[in-house]
Amino acid sequence: MKRLLLTTLPATIVTVAVLSAAPEFKSVWKSPDAAQVSFAGKKVAALVITQDDSLRIAGEESLARELIARGMQAVPTYRMAPKEELQSAERARVWFEKANVEGVIALRPVSSEKRIAYNDSLWMSPSYNTFWGYYGYSYSSVVVIGGVDRDTVVTVETLIFSVPRNQLMWAAASETRNPKNLQKVVEDLVKESVKELQKQGLARK
Repeated sequence: MKRLLLTTLPATIVTVAVLSAAPEFKSVWKSPDAAQVSFAGKKVAALVITQDDSLRIAGEESLARELIARGMQAVPTYRMAPKEELQSAERARVWFEKANVEGVIALRPVSSEKRIAYNDSLWMSPSYNTFWGYYGYSYSSVVVIGGVDRDTVVTVETLIFSVPRNQLMWAAASETRNPKNLQKVVEDLVKESVKELQKQGLARK
């Protein structure tokens, strides 16, 4: 498996106190089995992993809209299960299976202070390689990101899982420099991530 680097996305210059840029994918990984999976016409869950309810709901709604526009039966995860049930992989698994989703597209903000080396060994580790392994790990180490200061870099993970296979199909880490707020980061990242689904053949164009 070979690490892939995507071409840097065009930066958007905003007239504010600091320079703000669009999300830039820094590391991308694709499973060798991804060619065997397509979510076109199938039910998928839009999942944003954060303790910020407003960000979670807005992000999942935005992601679901983009996925529906590309031929999937997408549903925001907050509509599938109560918040308290989603904090545990064991309890959440019951709700995901009850909803009969074929796939999960997950976004998780990671603070700039908590830098992670994103590479093949990480994506294949027990904490990432299966949906339920990642789910338990992600909620136990979720990051709450507050105000954005000068020269802040916000990192967000985007992962695509096949639920029947319980397997990671595609993963990426993106960075946004000096964003105005995290909600704007998620909105921009949703659009770019769905484009990547199309490129990988996991969604209709």
